[in-house]
Amino acid sequence: MQKIYTTIILDLIMVIGLFLLPGKIFTQEPQIFTLEDFDLRGTVKSCLVITDYGKEEFEFNREGLLTKNVTRYSDSDYNITYYKYSGDQLMEKRDEIYLEGEFDKQTSIAHFYEVDTTSSKKVTEKIISYDGEVLDIYEYSYNEDGNLIKIIRSNNAGFDETNIEYTTYKGETTITYLLNGLVLKSIRTSYKKNRKGVKNKIVLTKEFIEGIPNKAREMIYNSENKLTSLKEFNYDEKKKSFVPNKAINYTYDDTGMLLKEVEKIEKSVNTKEYIYQFDGEDQGNWVKKIITPKNLFSTRSITYYPDETIEVEE
Repeated sequence: MQKIYTTIILDLIMVIGLFLLPGKIFTQEPQIFTLEDFDLRGTVKSCLVITDYGKEEFEFNREGLLTKNVTRYSDSDYNITYYKYSGDQLMEKRDEIYLEGEFDKQTSIAHFYEVDTTSSKKVTEKIISYDGEVLDIYEYSYNEDGNLIKIIRSNNAGFDETNIEYTTYKGETTITYLLNGLVLKSIRTSYKKNRKGVKNKIVLTKEFIEGIPNKAREMIYNSENKLTSLKEFNYDEKKKSFVPNKAINYTYDDTGMLLKEVEKIEKSVNTKEYIYQFDGEDQGNWVKKIITPKNLFSTRSITYYPDETIEVEE
């Protein structure tokens, strides 16, 4: 059961990740998705995306939070994820799998969240199969500033403890994740002005396996918090340092739409350019995106919540 459950979660993350904006990163905390994450603006109620493998459907509440995601591989094979909230706090998430038109109880799972704010905030996540088996329990503890400081995972095999440490030095903030005492990941955030005097945010993430360096990623954001540069590194044991293996630069127009993506891997350069067709609504969402030179395209059908009218008593 545990292997099946892990595979399903990874598949769902990969599918949703196809539609997230560049620079959106999954964390270990309960993840909440909003309109902004999917490059949607205004009072969007639903968005249907047509892809080469099927259809992807997203539904949002009036606050712009994702409430439902349907991945359709065919008419009979699809996944549905439901999100339920209390205010802006995620309280329940259900991942339901349908194969050949039938609900697959064995591979479907549910996440339930409990929030305790009697002292410092603590969130408990229970991951349960539709057969009633408790697969994992996570406890997320936060400090007085609202920063995550500890994750405890427990199941039938035992428990793991991840501690998160925060340090600041010369304007740089580093967040270090330690799994059972060994470094799992570090995230360093710093700021630097470019040649035009504009301050950019630089986020360097290093990942470790059992405390041993494995890979790294540097992401640079402009003053509008748009990802402009991404560099990926592998750790070289002989050189005892991280060695770059890929770099991507992103270019945007004045409205923040992605126009160009230039990827460099060793001596090869791959350039993508983006062309959009918009829906003509005040919100200005794109409904067709063409990626050249391969002329790949995605189409979106978007519906909006009607404008709310407020009656004023005379």
